[in-house]
Formats: sequence, structure tokens, C-alpha cells
Amino acid sequence: MILAGDIGGTKTNFALYELRDGTLECIEKQQYASRDYPSFLDVVFAFHEKIQFSSIDSVCFGIAGPIIEGRCRTTNLPWEIATSDLQSFFGISKIHLLNDLEATAYGMLYLQEDEFVTINPTRRVVNGNRAVIAAGTGLGEAMLFWDGQRYHPIGSEGGHTDFAPATVQQDELLQWMRYRHGGHVSYERILSGPGIHNLFEFLREKNPLLKSACHKKIEDAIDKSAMVSQCALLDHDPLCMEVLRLFVEIYGAEAGNLALKSMSLGGVYIGGGIAPKLLSVMLEDSFLNAFINKGRFEEMLRGIEIKISLNQDTALLGAAHFAIDGI
Repeated sequence: MILAGDIGGTKTNFALYELRDGTLECIEKQQYASRDYPSFLDVVFAFHEKIQFSSIDSVCFGIAGPIIEGRCRTTNLPWEIATSDLQSFFGISKIHLLNDLEATAYGMLYLQEDEFVTINPTRRVVNGNRAVIAAGTGLGEAMLFWDGQRYHPIGSEGGHTDFAPATVQQDELLQWMRYRHGGHVSYERILSGPGIHNLFEFLREKNPLLKSACHKKIEDAIDKSAMVSQCALLDHDPLCMEVLRLFVEIYGAEAGNLALKSMSLGGVYIGGGIAPKLLSVMLEDSFLNAFINKGRFEEMLRGIEIKISLNQDTALLGAAHFAIDGI
């Protein structure tokens, strides 16, 4: 019996799996609003109370935050998670904590081809390192290191690196973001759910001629970024459409940066909840053009396979497989 978890700033997902004849079968899955619980053990206990599971052989949780010496202080939640506390709670030693993008990266290896959408038509499929980038509540980045025989997930906090503008418009965005958020502007400030609303506010201020009929609707919405996306995709609001174009352009540029830094000739996976919702925009030219726009390395990047995952349980799947693969 395997307990897997995907712990994020917005929601926490748990799944109970059974290993039967070498195949993982999901027995139970539950989702919780993360901010409704003061600690991680509280939400674990809620799941335990609901499911009443008894014998667990191995546990693996993918967590949105850095894992350091078996402990994690979550980035977007006031939680501290420790391997030792979980070993005491479950009464077993086989507890694995991964960065959530490590879990997502590992899960990508177990998806079927029909769970992906491929972006670039000139891709070359080769063995080699792979990169994973995922915009959602925050921005996660990871890689899969290829040792010649198998892949090993490696986490990072690359989403918190400095935003590097690539156009005159993005130069203005950086200055605007510095004024709004202080000296350090990370990619996560832009490539995330809240980042979409940041881009809306930036473009509304800097482009007075680009009118939006949806401004009141957006300001009244509980999830303003989701409403911006809705106004772009359904209402074809010009300002909101430009927001998504700019978002996707910056997303592509950072995906290309990650591919260069990790030499991910084996491909780049795009995870997270945002890309599938913006699929029509992701498949336009802005993402791919920004991805390959790396000067002398354009030709190399043009050949890298880029795949969008449509499976929102990829991190759970990766955590479950990591628990049983003896890594």
C-alpha cells in the first residue's frame, strides 16, 4: 500500500495506491483546501479519519517548497513538514519527501502519449536530460538527469530566480514590477496564477489605448487571474488577450532558459494547471518563438521536444512511483 501526496499552496491532494502485479491501482483520492488547515499533520489526519487506512508500506509526498535534510518549510503556506514527524505518525520508516516538481518530473515518465500535447513540429526525440517547468499557484522547475540507463529527478527553486526581460515591453514590465514588489522580481511573480493579474494591471496602466470591457468583471471576481483568462478566451477582450500573449511569451523564454541550463536535449515537459487551460494560446507562435530565441543556440533549441502534460495528477503519480521504485 502506497500513500502519495501533492502538497501545494492552494490544494493538497492525497491518493492511496495498491501495487498489484507490478501495477499501481488508485484505491482512494481526496483533495483538501490547503489554507483550511493550520498544519500539514492536520490535513493528513483529516485524510486518515475519512479513509481509515491501516497498513501503509511506503509514503511519498511532493511538496511545494525546498526539501533540506528531511524538512520542508512550504513556500506559500505556514507549514513545516518533517520526515521524522511523519515516521512517528505512520509508524514506518519509508517516508520520502520530494519537491513538488521532482514528483511532477518523475510522474511525466509514466504518462501515456495521449496525455501530452506537443508544441514544436521540428522536434527530435533523443535520450538525454529532460526539464520540467510548471506554472500554477507558483512557478516550479526541475530536471530529470539521464545517467545513460534511467532518469533521476532533481528539484530546484528556479522559479524564484531573477526575471530577465527579453523585449522593450518586458523592460518596462520589470521596472513596473520593481516598483510594485520591491527590488527582487522573480519569474514566479509573473509566471503564476497571481502573475496573470499582475500582467493585466501592468498593461492596463501602460497601454491606455488598449481598452478592456471586462475591467469591472475582473475587479469583482474572487479569482481575478482566472477571470482575465476567461475574458481573453471567451470574450476575446483585446487587453486580456494581450495579457495571455505576454504571459506565454515569457513562459516560453524561461522554458528555453531552463533547457539551456540543464542541457535538456531529451525534451522539456510543461506541467502545472495553467498551460492546459491556455492550450490554444500556448500553441500559437509566441511560446515557441521565445523558447528558441537564444542567439547561437537557436538551432539546438528548435530540435528539443516540448510537451504539455494534460494530466493534473502527474505529481501524485510521480510520488507513488518514487515510493515503490526504491530510489
